[in-house]
Formats: sequence, structure tokens, C-alpha cells
Amino acid sequence: MIPEGISQERSTKQKIKIILALAVPAMIENILQTVVGFVDTLFVSKLGLNEVTAVGVANAVLAVYIAIFMAVGVGASSLIARHVGAGNIGQAKAVAKQSTILSFFIGLFFGFITLFFTEPLLRLMGAEPSVLVDASVYFRIVAVPSVFISLMFIFGSILRAAGDTKTPMKVSWWINIIHIVLDYFFIFGLLGFHGLGLAGAAWATVIVRVLGAIALYYYIQKSSISFSLFQKSSLDIKKFTLPILRLSAPAAIERLIMRLGQVLYFGLIVRIGTETYAAHTIAGNIETFSYMLGYGLAAAASTLVGQHIGAKLEKEAYTYGMLTTYIAMLFMSIIGVLLFFLSPWLATWFTTDKQAIEMVTTALRIDAFAQPALAMGLVLTGALQGAGDTKSPMYSTAVGMWVIRIVGVYVLGIQLNLGIAGVWLSIVIDQVIRALILWWRFKKQIKH
Repeated sequence: MIPEGISQERSTKQKIKIILALAVPAMIENILQTVVGFVDTLFVSKLGLNEVTAVGVANAVLAVYIAIFMAVGVGASSLIARHVGAGNIGQAKAVAKQSTILSFFIGLFFGFITLFFTEPLLRLMGAEPSVLVDASVYFRIVAVPSVFISLMFIFGSILRAAGDTKTPMKVSWWINIIHIVLDYFFIFGLLGFHGLGLAGAAWATVIVRVLGAIALYYYIQKSSISFSLFQKSSLDIKKFTLPILRLSAPAAIERLIMRLGQVLYFGLIVRIGTETYAAHTIAGNIETFSYMLGYGLAAAASTLVGQHIGAKLEKEAYTYGMLTTYIAMLFMSIIGVLLFFLSPWLATWFTTDKQAIEMVTTALRIDAFAQPALAMGLVLTGALQGAGDTKSPMYSTAVGMWVIRIVGVYVLGIQLNLGIAGVWLSIVIDQVIRALILWWRFKKQIKH
């Protein structure tokens, strides 16, 4: 049985409307999270540079945790989307429930890891003695209750896989507004309350994550794939849990490959010079907003491809995947044009140093030409994951990060002494080759 909304008989215009209806809320949600992260950093910066560094180191460890939580969401959403597409709502509910249980225990596990190994983990990420105390306080508060981070990710993935991207956006909107208010209150104090400084920033984050998890679970109960965590049911490991893990493991490895590669990659940039590293960081922060569009469209591609494969409409799945890719390439090409012409002005938001502005401008103007390939890579990763292929993105990331980008930075940036231009040329080459690999895999994976 093909569920309502899954059909072969749609015009290209109708398909574009369906894609944008799913993608735009996801884009807005991503942009909101980025803006709130910026405000959070701004508030913490008022406490001092030591506190900013402490939060940065703590978040570097937390990023590894989040990579695992997101990977479970990738596996679960792929299975749920296919069951929804096939009209097997009961199966979709079972996957949703068991992925939630799995996420709950993974979150608890990382909470215990944090409780007992906070300082060794922070030292591993390069925390110096001067920031270790502050980083430990912040990290313990935000990461011991990791279960709420894990649940937020899985609940959001469940709703998106069922075709509902608006609810996660709405929840994100409200909790991010609450976050800004709580951030200010707990950090600086108000109405006789003196504030908790860095610990206050951590507690504000924890509170909104608890609220977010509760809100998302509430909306799941009102959806077509509602399930109860408190109703006893048998845990079918072979039928549901193992398939989730089989899909999630490559996605988790992909993100860890990326994180570990970044450590070496950033180290090479530092070798070129601290000024180059600073300029690279600024350029990366500006470029982040283009990713938000790509991730939103990737979420739409994952849901639509998964649902149409579940409905045994592989030709339509391929069409949606490629159409979403073309839309992303168009949007992000426009971003590329803006980056090329506005980069000198955008750089002045972060620095007044003339040499730094020139380097940031060089980086962003090179990156402008990578935007279509970046769009293609992001969306086809989502499309492949929706089709149940989480290995191809893992392989492309391994090749792109460890063979092309790291070698490219070493050869172009250091050996040929191209500096920031060499760094970002290697990024362009990486994005282009990765996009071509994923396009080839998507064509091969889905019959069209």
C-alpha cells in the first residue's frame, strides 16, 4: 500500500513544492541553531577569553558525542522513511520506539563516560591547565545529562523521516528563544540573582535540551507514528535494533573520520601560521551559513528518497534525489556569488586587521566556486542515507578528508607556499571529487 502523498503522477513543479515544503523548515531550524550558538559565544565572551576557550574545548569533545547521536538518527530515519513509504506504519512505529530506547542507553553511556573521565577527555582535546578547571565545570554540566541530547536528535529524526520537518523547526524556534533568555539570566543574573557565570551558560543549555526532548516526544504522540515509551513491548533486536546499528555504524564512522581528519588538517594550517589559522577559522564561520541550506535540502532528500524506495517507486526516488540536488546547487551557487562579491565586507565583521581581511577574502572567493559541488555532496549524502546506503558517504569522506584535503593542504599550503589559497584550493578539490563519487554511487544504487 502506498501512503497518501507518495505518487508517481506529479509534475516537476509539484515535486519542487514538496521538496521545498520539507526543506525550508529544516533550513530555518539549522539557521536558528547557528544564530543561537553565535549569541551563546557572544555572551560567554563577555566573561573572558579563558571562558571562551573552555567552552570551545568542551564542545570539541561534545561534537564527538553528537556525531554518534546523529548517526543513530540517520539509521533510524532511513528505516522509518522506507516503512512509511511502504505503508507499514506499524513497522515504522516499532523502529521509532526501538531507536529511542537505543538512543536512551547510548546517551546514558556517554553521560557515565563524562562523569568519570571529564579531565582526561578534555586534555586529549588539548585543554591547557589554565582552562581545564573552567572547561571541566562546563563539560560536566552539559554532558553528564547527554541522554537529553541523544533523545532530542532521535525525536527530530523520527518526525522528519515521517515527513514532518515543521514541528522540529517550531520546537527549535521556541527553545532557542528560551535559551537566549536563560543564557543571559544564568550567566549575568537579574533582579537580585547574581548569575553563575560559565556554569550558568551550561545550565541554560541543559534546561532547553530537557524542554526540547519533552516537546518533541509530545508531538510524536500526536503524529501518525506515535508510540509509548512506557508501554511494555518485546525488544526485537534482530528485526529492528541490528538494522538500525548496521545503518548507523558507517554514519558514525564517517563523522569520526571527519572529526579526526580535522584535528590533523587544522594542525597543518597552524604550521603555515597562526594568522592563516585565524583567517581560516573566520572564513569557515562565514561559510557555515551556506551549509544550513544544504543540510535542509539533504533532510528533504533523505525523507523523499527513503519513502519512495519503501513504496517501490525507485524511478521517482531517483528523480526526487536529483531534483533536490539541482535545487541545492542553484541556491548555493547564489550563495557563492554573494560570497565572492561580499567577502571583504563580511570579513570586517570579525576583524579589522588588513592582512587578515585579505586572507579571509581570498579564502571565501575560492570557496565561492566550491558551492555547487558542496551542495551536490550534502544532498546526495542525504539521498543515499535515505536509500539505506550509509557506507558510500563514509568512503567518500575518508577519501576526501584523508587523501585529498590533508595532502592538498600539505602540498599546496606548505610545500608550494600558497598559504590560505592552498588550504581553500584543497577544499575545492575535495568537494568536487567527493560530489562526483556520491553522484556515481547514487546513479548506481537506484534503478532509474
